Amino acid sequence: MASFDERVAVVTGGGSGIGRTTAVEFADRGASVVVADVDVEGGEGTVEEVEAAGGDATFVEADVTDADEVGAMVDAAVDEYGRLDYAFNNAGIGGASAPVDEYDPGEWETVIDVNLVGVFRCMRAEIAAMRESDDGGVVVNNSSVLGKVGFENSSGYAAAKHGVLGLTKTAALENGETGVRVNAVCPGFIDTPLLAEGGMEEGSEVREAVEARHAMNRLGTPAEVAAAVLWLCEDDASFVTGEALGVEGGYLSR
Repeated sequence: MASFDERVAVVTGGGSGIGRTTAVEFADRGASVVVADVDVEGGEGTVEEVEAAGGDATFVEADVTDADEVGAMVDAAVDEYGRLDYAFNNAGIGGASAPVDEYDPGEWETVIDVNLVGVFRCMRAEIAAMRESDDGGVVVNNSSVLGKVGFENSSGYAAAKHGVLGLTKTAALENGETGVRVNAVCPGFIDTPLLAEGGMEEGSEVREAVEARHAMNRLGTPAEVAAAVLWLCEDDASFVTGEALGVEGGYLSR
């Protein structure tokens, strides 16, 4: 297991679910972590969990729809810890559920702004900071299996996550020789509070139907996604860039 001692990571959407688990795992491996979220209570809770385990973390309230707040988030990492090595762009929302012809345009714009443009804003600031270091860095974007396939009544989310993969591949090409690697993870349906809030609570018919779409007939866990994110940041993955790594229990194999 690779050590991230003396390295610095930023995790957006770090207040719960996949983001919290990934932030804690970065810290467990020795990294200093900037936890960013609009949820102050959740973000500070992640920092408390990291510190209780002996790690080092700082919370920054940051809305990925605000370029100034995103810039301040990256500045906080550099000002507090002197560098930025890793970034996990995880912040996102589920959005409305409706057919394309009934999808509210305002809801569409919100989903795209958070899930796609938000990733662009983060990448723009993070890559600039990483390129100032002789050591480069690694950006990992959280896309989805729905960045590779469609899903009924989720056009906004699917379009945004497809766009994240386009951003990932483009930035990987642009940074092939700069020392900055850019990859994405494409999780299947993961057992998080956000999923439960969307009507997929334990034992529900909707959840059972979604579980059945995976070859393993279950949802994934935040820890399984975090493991993939951290592997992409390791030196063992030094020849991996532009990759859209599925963590999806066979969802895409059907």
